[in-house]
Amino acid sequence: MEKLYPMTFRPNLHELVWGGHKLQALKGLPQDGRRLGESWEISDVATSESVVAEGPLQGQTLRELVAHYGPSLLGKHVFESDGREFPLLVKFIDAQDDLSIQVHPGDALARERHGKLGKTEMWYVMDAEPGATLLAGFKQRITRKEYRRRVADGTIVDALARHEVHPGDVFFIPAGRVHAICSGILLCEIQQSSDVTYRLFDYHRLGLDGQPRQLHTDEALDAIDFNVYANYRTAYTPVDDGVANIVRCRYFTVSVLSTHQSIHRQLLDGDSFVTLSCLQGHGTLRTLSGHTVALSRGMSCLVPAIEADFVVEAAAGEELKLLEARVDA
Repeated sequence: MEKLYPMTFRPNLHELVWGGHKLQALKGLPQDGRRLGESWEISDVATSESVVAEGPLQGQTLRELVAHYGPSLLGKHVFESDGREFPLLVKFIDAQDDLSIQVHPGDALARERHGKLGKTEMWYVMDAEPGATLLAGFKQRITRKEYRRRVADGTIVDALARHEVHPGDVFFIPAGRVHAICSGILLCEIQQSSDVTYRLFDYHRLGLDGQPRQLHTDEALDAIDFNVYANYRTAYTPVDDGVANIVRCRYFTVSVLSTHQSIHRQLLDGDSFVTLSCLQGHGTLRTLSGHTVALSRGMSCLVPAIEADFVVEAAAGEELKLLEARVDA
């Protein structure tokens, strides 16, 4: 078998009715008129797997890599926990229009109904137009009966907490939390590797095929957390030159790396793969074993667990900012 190295993947773009044209610019691709809503940067979802873009493993899918390399790629504890699936899905999302009001089931419900993982996720806002907002969580307690009425008459939106957002804002969205990204937002999403989504309400919108989009009003009832919480925004302290830890849960640990020079990440003891998504600037990743990857805004790479001792270095005169995700033991 070829030796593992930090890998980038071929473009994996999804046209969606609410998508826009920022992902083409972000990825350095020509504008082709498509309304791209999502770029699946690192994906092991069977319907849209990532394919290695370059190097000796070019052309192999992420699923094939997991099957061949197992713990060397994932980390021993991740491999033993998640078996033969890559546990995370990394995306860039461009919302030109509001997304549907939706919720994701937890692991138990998703396995029972779909034979898949549940979906807990987090968002890092990369760009937001003035006044842009998103919806996350309930602002008032409603009953299951009231939920049905509000979905039917379109007032479910009024029961949700609306948050104005700015670049650098972070939201953690556990399974069960009703949410929607709204227009004018570009963000990076880290989530469990699952495509199970229940749409509650979609503004009576037609899909790209001209047909009404499927809703899952009844299925969602057993997934929704109807509780009201004091704060839905994730608080953290940004770091100008260093590492800011922003989210840690059983499914992923996410940090922001920011530097005008360089940062050495010694993560071998963590026994996990590392994903890096470039939020700003240009630079280089160098592993202890001598592999290099050019970094630029809008690209992502996967660092195998056995290569998780690396330096990221900013280009001269620039700030390099990366979103880093891994799975802690």
